[in-house]
Amino acid sequence: MVSLPSTMLSIFVTLFVTIGPIETAAIFAGLTGGVHRAERGSLARRSVLIAGAVLLFFALAGASLLSLLHISLPAFRVAGGVLLFLQALTLTFSTPGLSSITEGEKAEARKPGDIAVFPLAFPLIAGPGALTATVLLTGRASSWTETAMVCAMLTLCLATTLMAMLAADRLMRSLGRTGADVTGRISGVLLAALAVQFIFDGLRDAPFLRE
Repeated sequence: MVSLPSTMLSIFVTLFVTIGPIETAAIFAGLTGGVHRAERGSLARRSVLIAGAVLLFFALAGASLLSLLHISLPAFRVAGGVLLFLQALTLTFSTPGLSSITEGEKAEARKPGDIAVFPLAFPLIAGPGALTATVLLTGRASSWTETAMVCAMLTLCLATTLMAMLAADRLMRSLGRTGADVTGRISGVLLAALAVQFIFDGLRDAPFLRE
C-alpha cells in the first residue's frame, strides 16, 4: 500500500514540473521588464489567481466533462500520458514546452495592456500540460480525501509559482541560464517517468485488455 507522504510527493512533483514555477518566473521576468515593471506584483497575483481558478475547475469538474464528451478515463490517461511525455521531451532537451508561449505572444505581451489572463494565466501557468495533469490526478483519486489532497498540492504549487514570480529577478540572478536549464532537464526526466506511468495505468484499465 502506498503511503500518504509518498502519494502527496508524487502529486506535488507532477504538478510542479507541469506548471514549471522556475520557467514561469523566467518568462515573467522577460515579459515584465519594460512597460509592466511597475505593476509586476499585481500581475503576478492576478495571473496566479486566475490560473488557480481554471485548474481547480478542471480538478473538480474534469471527470464530469470527460463523461459528457463520452471519453473514458483510461483513454484520457493514455492520451494525457502521451501529451505529458511530449512536454517532458521539450524540458529534457531544453526546447520551448507545450505550456510555454511563442515569440509572437511574447511580443504582444510586451505592449501596454493587461497580460494577467493572456499570456500569464493561460497558457503560461495553466497550460495544456498542467490542465491535463490536474484531470489525470483527480481522475486517479478514489475518494474525496484524495481529491482534496490533489487540490491542496495544487494550491501549494501555485503559491510556489507566485513566490517565484515575485522574486523572478533574484531567482534568475541566482540560478543563471545554466541553473534554469539543469532544473528543466531534471524536471523533464521526472515528468517522462510519470507520463509513462499514466499510460500504463490507462492501458491496464482499458476494456479490450481486461481478461
